[in-house]
Amino acid sequence: MQNSDKLKEIVFQFVEKNDATEVKPLGAGHINDSYKVKSGDNEYVLQRINHDVFKNVDHLQSNIQRVTSHIRGKLNENKVSEVDRKVLSFIPAHDGKLYHKDEEGSYWRLMHFVSDSKSYDTINPELAYRAGLAFGEFQKMLADLPGDPLFETIPNFHNMEFRLEEFKEAVKNDKAGRLSKVSDLVKEIEARGEEMTEPERLHREGKLPKRTNHCDTKVNNILFDSNDQVLCVVDLDTVMPGYVLSDFGDFMRTGANTGEEDDTNLDNVSIDLDIFEGYTKGYLENAASFLTKVEIDNLAFGAKLLTYMQTVRFLTDYLNGDTYYKTKHKEHNLERTLAQFKLLTSMEDNFDKMQQIVSKAAAKS
Repeated sequence: MQNSDKLKEIVFQFVEKNDATEVKPLGAGHINDSYKVKSGDNEYVLQRINHDVFKNVDHLQSNIQRVTSHIRGKLNENKVSEVDRKVLSFIPAHDGKLYHKDEEGSYWRLMHFVSDSKSYDTINPELAYRAGLAFGEFQKMLADLPGDPLFETIPNFHNMEFRLEEFKEAVKNDKAGRLSKVSDLVKEIEARGEEMTEPERLHREGKLPKRTNHCDTKVNNILFDSNDQVLCVVDLDTVMPGYVLSDFGDFMRTGANTGEEDDTNLDNVSIDLDIFEGYTKGYLENAASFLTKVEIDNLAFGAKLLTYMQTVRFLTDYLNGDTYYKTKHKEHNLERTLAQFKLLTSMEDNFDKMQQIVSKAAAKS
C-alpha cells in the first residue's frame, strides 16, 4: 500500500496540484491497484499498472487510447447523451504520455471516475441479457477499428494450441510429482484436444477472423446506472485481437455456472441455460449484424472451449506445483480443475440445447 502523500504526488503528475486532494483505496482488483481520487470538484480513478503482467505499458495504453477514442467517436456520431459516462476517459500526464513512471519503476494512469455507477458480481437472466447487449455493442463498435490490429497485451492468451503445449510440457516434466494422482483427468483432456484446437485451424484456413475482443467478459466488467441500464464496458487492459467465440464463451464460463469456479461440491456445478439464453439474446441483438455464419455457428462451442481451456490451465498449474495462480491450499488448483471439468461435461450434455438457443436468437436478430 502506498502512503497518501506519495499517491497525491503521482496524481499531480496528471492534474494541477490541489491541497484538498484525497486518495483512498478502491475495490480489490486481482491485477492492478486502484484508488479513488477527489481533487476539488473532480473525481478520478488512479491505477498502478501491473508491470509483471503487462510488460509493454506503451502498447497497452496505446491500445486503450485507440479503443476508447473510436468508441467515443461512434457515440458522438450517434448523438448519444452523457458520453463521458459511456466510455472510459484517460488523462495524459503533463509530459503527454498516458501513464507516469515513478522513481521506483511503477507505472500509473489516471482516468475520470464514472459517477453514479455500480457493478455486479452475480447475475440473473435479465442482467445477462443486458450484459450481452453491452459486450455485443462493444465488439460491434470496434469491428471497423482502423489501422493495424491491436497489440497482444498477453500473447497467446486464448490460443488453445499454445495452452495444450504448456500442458503437455507440464505432464512430461511432472515437476510436483502429482501426475499419478490425475492420470484419468489428463486422458480426458487429451481426448478433447483435437476438437478444441479447431478455431486455430479455421483461422489458418481463412474461415474464422480475429476481431477486437475484450478478453475478460465478466459481468463485473460492466458498469450499470441506478436503473440497471448499461453505462459502459470497463477493464480494457486485455482488449486485443481474438475470436468472438472466446469472448462469448468466457462470459458463459464465469456467468452461467450454477456453482463456484472452485466449488468442492460438484453437484452444485452445471450450465445455467436461462443465463445462457439471456446473454445470447442480448449479444446477438447487437452483434449479429457483423458476424459471419462460421462465427455464429461456433458461439456455443466457445462456451465449451473457454471452460476446457481453464480446466487445462488449472491442471497445468497443479502439475507445475502452483506457480501461476494464487492458491489457498495445496489442492486448490485440483479443486478448480475438477469444478471446471464438471462445468465442461454439463455443457457437453446440454450442447444441443445451447446450439438451438443460439440459432433461435440469430434468426430473430
